[in-house]
Amino acid sequence: MNRRHFLASSILAAGAPLVGKFNGVAWAAPAVTEVNSLYRNLLLLVELKGANDGLNTVIPYTDPVYAQLRPRIAIAGDQALKISDREGLHPSLDPLMALWRNKELAVVQGVGYPAPNLSHFRSIDIWDTASKSEEYLDAGWLARTFAAVPTPRQFAADGVIVGSSNMGPLSGVGVRSITLSDTQQFLRQARLAKPLVDERNAALKHLMSVEAEIVHAASKLNANYQFKTEFPKGAFGNQVRTAAQMVASNAGMATIRLTLGSFDTHAGQLGAHANLLKELAEGIAAFKAAMIELNRWDSTMVMTYSEFGRRPKENQSGGTDHGTASAHFVAGGRVIGGLYGQAPQLNRLDGSGNLAHAVDFRSLYATVIEQWWGGNATPILHGKFEKLHLLKA
Repeated sequence: MNRRHFLASSILAAGAPLVGKFNGVAWAAPAVTEVNSLYRNLLLLVELKGANDGLNTVIPYTDPVYAQLRPRIAIAGDQALKISDREGLHPSLDPLMALWRNKELAVVQGVGYPAPNLSHFRSIDIWDTASKSEEYLDAGWLARTFAAVPTPRQFAADGVIVGSSNMGPLSGVGVRSITLSDTQQFLRQARLAKPLVDERNAALKHLMSVEAEIVHAASKLNANYQFKTEFPKGAFGNQVRTAAQMVASNAGMATIRLTLGSFDTHAGQLGAHANLLKELAEGIAAFKAAMIELNRWDSTMVMTYSEFGRRPKENQSGGTDHGTASAHFVAGGRVIGGLYGQAPQLNRLDGSGNLAHAVDFRSLYATVIEQWWGGNATPILHGKFEKLHLLKA
């Protein structure tokens, strides 16, 4: 049994039903510096779990090949929300159009990586760790970022995972991370964490320190802020509300990750995909409204990601199978809205019938690390990747 599994099982055995947990116990960090104080800029990551279909998200409605490849599931041009003379957003994304008109929404097309892997588990691991296709790394890209430049000591955590127990890009020893599904539940359960009695036992003493850290973090969280913003109903809307409460607590955290899914639309895609995109758009719009209430919209960046895209050609079940490059969104008060990357080249598919990528996903990460947080992305990402320059100074 490895150390992490031992910790988890021992806490359960001790009878502490904690929702919040720390992935590692390296609580001590250097004093706040001018560099790491830039973590006042918040990154909200939204994982589109299961692989979102980029072609029906950002629709090449003037390309005749699009309709040929998708006779049943193509979105008609008169339904697409026009963002250029060639592209339009899925009609369910209408709540994002206000951000587009305000030039606060960047649409990045053709995001992927060389030699793509079409396994859900392996590809999301590549995205989480920012590895090469054939490379296996132990720590997530955010974990390596915070190891290189620690977040301020007074922050409640480096990052918060809402709605999932998978640490994803925050995986790694020494990361101060909290996982929770509900703010109030976390606060209640963290208060139940009690010191273990036998301090002579080194392992139990270690667990006691972990619980003390959870209580310490919980003491900084406050879920009592009364938003005027109306949050969407449902599981994802609750994640958005919880994330907003985390920000309102002023407890300090560099990143929050939400998860929406499943986008693995192998069959009956039209209805399922429309509903998911509606949840996504309503959630982002509500989060913007909440951040404006807190005067935090200019210091917040929202970024979507997913393990891969879908195949351009529809399948026989009215869905799409695992593909490669896809489209992603970046939103925020300091985002320079517009189209980035490259429109899909549907007449130039590879031998497997998939799209070539135009933007390496690590360019998004380099943009976050260097332009948003002021760090040096090259050693963290194990290479130099071109930034997208989609942020105002």
